[in-house]
Amino acid sequence: MRAQIIDWIKGFYDLSTKLGEDVYDNDLKWWTLGMFVTLILASAIVWGISRFILIRVMHVVAGRSKTEWDDHLMNNKVFRGLALLVPLMFMEYFLSIAFFHYPDLEMFLVKLSKVLIIIAIIIIVNRTFNAIRDIMLDYENLKDKPIRSYSQVLKILVSGILIISMFSVVTGKSAFFFLTSLGAISAVLLLIFKDTILGFVGSIQLSANNMIRVGDWITMERYGADGDVEEINLATVKVRNFDRTITTIPTYSFISDSFKNWRGMDESDGRRIKRSIKIQISSVKFASNDLIERLQKVDLLNDFITTRQAEIEEYNEKGGFVGEKAVNARHQTNIGLFRKYVHYYLDNKEEINSEMTLIVRQLDPNEYGVPLEIYCFSKSKEWAIYEEVVADVFDHLFSVLDIFELSAFERPTGLDFKGSMKK
Repeated sequence: MRAQIIDWIKGFYDLSTKLGEDVYDNDLKWWTLGMFVTLILASAIVWGISRFILIRVMHVVAGRSKTEWDDHLMNNKVFRGLALLVPLMFMEYFLSIAFFHYPDLEMFLVKLSKVLIIIAIIIIVNRTFNAIRDIMLDYENLKDKPIRSYSQVLKILVSGILIISMFSVVTGKSAFFFLTSLGAISAVLLLIFKDTILGFVGSIQLSANNMIRVGDWITMERYGADGDVEEINLATVKVRNFDRTITTIPTYSFISDSFKNWRGMDESDGRRIKRSIKIQISSVKFASNDLIERLQKVDLLNDFITTRQAEIEEYNEKGGFVGEKAVNARHQTNIGLFRKYVHYYLDNKEEINSEMTLIVRQLDPNEYGVPLEIYCFSKSKEWAIYEEVVADVFDHLFSVLDIFELSAFERPTGLDFKGSMKK
């Protein structure tokens, strides 16, 4: 086709009979300039037509379509890139015709146009992968997968191949030559792309082992991260902390460092409550008869105290623990009764999931008193409601300590010292 057009152009000149060589060369310069200007104008017209068809028309089609994938192609400007590629290909085809009499200039302009075409293809490919990424993220079962990481890897691979093709066009050497040359500089490439390679390996392991997903609540103390995962990219994982700040963490760090993923809590039937009340040791004592009588009026403890008191009295009578032997007798203690009360209180509290682990236990005594630890699970896992349940439980328990003649431990303050000095 090109040879036929060139022969048609030469047909305007009858070199043997009409024109001399100088006249031919002089006219050919103007003819070449005219064809180049015409080519530029024609390319502009082709660009306008392609933009009208691929942008405006497709925008209307996408707006009327019920599918979402064409909207993502429009939003990521894929058709805009295609509209730019069409005039570049048109110009590349006709450049060799316009400059057929100037082979050196023709070669330079053709190479330049091919480079521009490859750059346009790189742009189109990257935008297409972005559109595919957005399309896949529309599916619920893929939203928590590191789709962005895979998209970035594919863009890097395809862009690398196209860049090698660009070097091949510029230098005139085969792409295989550049691929073999990469072996000699592989060490340098590994150093340059170390984070990218580690991120790619890390994202694959995170996905394969289902370690984190988008939307997971994670805690990573080393990086000060405590919040929800927003993005999993090739090099970084973006975490939106609960104070609304954003922490970016290298993807591979989730493989090399430890972190806490709260997904298991979200998927379970409750959220754990694990706190303790520190009881002052000096307030721990045997329960007096008056205290037992008062506590028997508490519905939660009535049956327990009656049954336990009967067992204790029967045991003491059989053992003869009276008089001097009374020290060996069994007694109920105020802290023991309080511990049972806490257990029954939590077991009957609507917000506590009694079907999960529920333990009220004493920990080792220390300089802060006797820690009475509560270990249970709230039904609600929502943060605000969970904190409300915890506060409600401990508000109540601190309030009833005096009923059991117990005292919570707290360090003395300046007011305590002032009061003791006045006395």
